[in-house]
Amino acid sequence: MRISVDKIYKILLNYFGNLNWWPVDKKYHEKNNSDFRFEVIVGAILTQNTAWSNVEKALNNLKSKNFLDIKNISELKINELKDLIKPSGFYNQKAKRLKNMALYLKNNYRGNLNDFFNRNMSVIRDELLSSDGIGPETADSILLYAGGLSIFVVDAYTKRICERLKLKGNISYTEIQKYFESELTKFYKKKELAKVYNEMHALIVFLAKTYCKKNPVCVECPLKNYCSFKK
Repeated sequence: MRISVDKIYKILLNYFGNLNWWPVDKKYHEKNNSDFRFEVIVGAILTQNTAWSNVEKALNNLKSKNFLDIKNISELKINELKDLIKPSGFYNQKAKRLKNMALYLKNNYRGNLNDFFNRNMSVIRDELLSSDGIGPETADSILLYAGGLSIFVVDAYTKRICERLKLKGNISYTEIQKYFESELTKFYKKKELAKVYNEMHALIVFLAKTYCKKNPVCVECPLKNYCSFKK
């Protein structure tokens, strides 16, 4: 019998505990009177095609110069921005994407993320997707982790686990997203969903990095009894 999404959530939450994603340096933002949600936006762009450890180095570079806010990145010279985010890789493209995002938020929303996020989620998502280099995973990460909006984020780890647990035949981004959302809305109230989606995605990432790797460590995996890949 195929395991339900809710059961996966409960097993992983019991096994790993609450992971408290997305990691941000709130003390830095309190000290600099900046919005911590912009750090999430920056991190979502920088984490494209790289490990989070590399993103942290780039974020620390920005923080060391007190540049990690909308105004400063929008005004920063592009070559200086490239140099600061170099540890994240693909820094030419990412610097342009960060600069464009900061300028967009500054020019259209006065740099006010409350104004940006306090709108219809579909409208915000379309705006994000219209920005160069922002795909569904990055846009949805921004909506969920920066905006606190109820949308499930799908990544390569989610697709891997769907395949191995035989959760979905069609593994397109949208199909997986709608499947997880439809399953979880059966068990949780609307006001709970953003928190559940947040935690579910974090737990899947942690599972995939710890046990469900390309070369998996099946013997220790908390989902081993439900996994067709192990069998």
